Amino acid sequence: MANEMSTAGISLGWALEATPGSRPSSYASIPNVKTIGDMNQAPATYDATDLSDLIWKKYIPALRDPGGAIPITVNMNQTFATAWASIVSSAESGKSQSKACWFCVTIPNWTQKWYFAGEPMPLGLPQVDTDSIFDGDAYITPSKIEGFA
Repeated sequence: MANEMSTAGISLGWALEATPGSRPSSYASIPNVKTIGDMNQAPATYDATDLSDLIWKKYIPALRDPGGAIPITVNMNQTFATAWASIVSSAESGKSQSKACWFCVTIPNWTQKWYFAGEPMPLGLPQVDTDSIFDGDAYITPSKIEGFA
């Protein structure tokens, strides 16, 4: 039996903290998501080589960098635009109360979910091509990546 999994059914949800500093436990689904940007970056490294090392350098891990804003590719339509505007507005309102906006990636048949907090950016106009689907990226600037939990 194969252990491979499909991406079918994976979802991205969002929620605002009810209590500042406490990750929410339930999330509303974000519609029309096609791609969730990479959050699996290799850590930077520090060279820890000393004079006794004669052949190989040695390193220790440093910070991981998600590379700035995380792109979320979506099918653009009014349903998504309205939902995203509500998420952005809620996140902005929450900041004044020290409440973070959290995101949750749910993977079917996976025992854990992936959690991260961040600031959703207002939509811009994505690239528009002739004879193609109207899709584009919405962005989330991460402030905390909790990972699988």
